[in-house]
Amino acid sequence: MIKTIIFDFGDIFVNLDKAATFRELEKFAIKKLPEVITRKNLEYEKGLISSEEFLNSYKNEFGLEHGSITNSWNAILIDFPEYRFNFIKKLSEEKEYQLILLSNTNEIHIEWIIKNVPFFEKFKTCFDAFYLSHEINLRKPDINIYEFVLKTHNLNPEDCLFIDDTKENTEAASAMGIHTWNLNPSREDVIDLFTIKKELF
Repeated sequence: MIKTIIFDFGDIFVNLDKAATFRELEKFAIKKLPEVITRKNLEYEKGLISSEEFLNSYKNEFGLEHGSITNSWNAILIDFPEYRFNFIKKLSEEKEYQLILLSNTNEIHIEWIIKNVPFFEKFKTCFDAFYLSHEINLRKPDINIYEFVLKTHNLNPEDCLFIDDTKENTEAASAMGIHTWNLNPSREDVIDLFTIKKELF
């Protein structure tokens, strides 16, 4: 029986356009990200470098001003439908499950969310734990991020369901014995959890 539900954030609650950032960068004649920039992206998601250092890495590589980089970086973020907030709020009020959020994200994206999603702080309070990769210095699908959550909350993997739209993330969790739902945002919605994964409940 599932006792703990672990949710991703992007394309689970917040709608994303994952190709948008690169489309924006292409406007500046950037056709491909060099390895040094790809590495900076990963370091930034782990909170290993500051926003300033992250922005400067793009500025030094491509000659872009911080505003242009930030706008391109945030183009991935579309909106946060309030009905999904209402879903998690109701689930939280029912207190039948421990609720954990586990997201690969970064400071610039969260600043956009805070500015553009008026119910974000209330959303955070719906969870028993709220883990953002840049705050805990861990990133999916690295195995240590799942170990961190399991150990911190003394969880049995077989009692947990992890919901994420990225297959490599759910595969890593599944390998540890955690139940998973690799949600397809083009045809599935988190609010249908108890219909789509009814066999677990």
